[in-house]
Amino acid sequence: MSESTDTKPEGAGLHAPLARLLRPLVRLLVARGITFPALTDLLRELYVNVAEYDFALPGKEQTDSRVSLLTGIHRKEVRRLRGAGAPVSVVPAVVSRTSRIIARWIADPAFTDPQGQPLPLPRTADAGAPSFEALVSGVTRDLRPRAVLDEWLDRGLAFLDAQDRIVLAEAAYVPRGDGSAEPQLYYFGRNLHDHIAASVANIVGDTPRFLERAVHYDGLSKELAVKLEARAREIAMEALHQANREAHAACQTDPGGEYRWNFGLYVYAEAAPPARPADGR
Repeated sequence: MSESTDTKPEGAGLHAPLARLLRPLVRLLVARGITFPALTDLLRELYVNVAEYDFALPGKEQTDSRVSLLTGIHRKEVRRLRGAGAPVSVVPAVVSRTSRIIARWIADPAFTDPQGQPLPLPRTADAGAPSFEALVSGVTRDLRPRAVLDEWLDRGLAFLDAQDRIVLAEAAYVPRGDGSAEPQLYYFGRNLHDHIAASVANIVGDTPRFLERAVHYDGLSKELAVKLEARAREIAMEALHQANREAHAACQTDPGGEYRWNFGLYVYAEAAPPARPADGR
């Protein structure tokens, strides 16, 4: 008996959510001049790498034939691409160093006021007193605090107040919107990866493993959407500060290991077009 024409191919249910997921990414790719052929080259490499390492059978050597079967990529191409390794996101030194210093400044009680806000810091101070030099030296001794300060002043991450104290600027929390800075592009890849990875783990696992929830309302006025966005930003920053303080304190006695942890939040609002009727009219 022939197969029913109503039978949907396996994975067809992913088509619509994938299209919605990929649309803003495609917008970014087109805006930055990354063409479709360039994207297909990257996807081909990723397909082979994921099939090679994430879908290997226990106790069995992964073969070109099986990778080809899993991916639909010809064995000749599989053979060429295997072992090349998937593109990895190496943490830029400036990102790692800067994020660790900022995290300490907004989490360590020695560098915050009673309300948990980062203190304005003098350049230097007596031993045991908070200063920018003590802040930086407590994180890294590879760079002089003065060099870090000059970099931060140039990038707008800090500024000097009337008393010549160093003040952490809002730009340290909110990246620039031009999308060209290396730290912003790094966190673009890292944060979206972790959000999607959590969602995928919850879909393919037996039970949801990670917290992945959102509060959303449709059909709002622009005024209310703007108001809710501003309030959500305040709530999110409060939660991030609290999580950072607790994580920073816990790390002081942690023996260390191979795990990493990420706690992320996002806020989004847009003017959504009205839904089209099912018949497309």
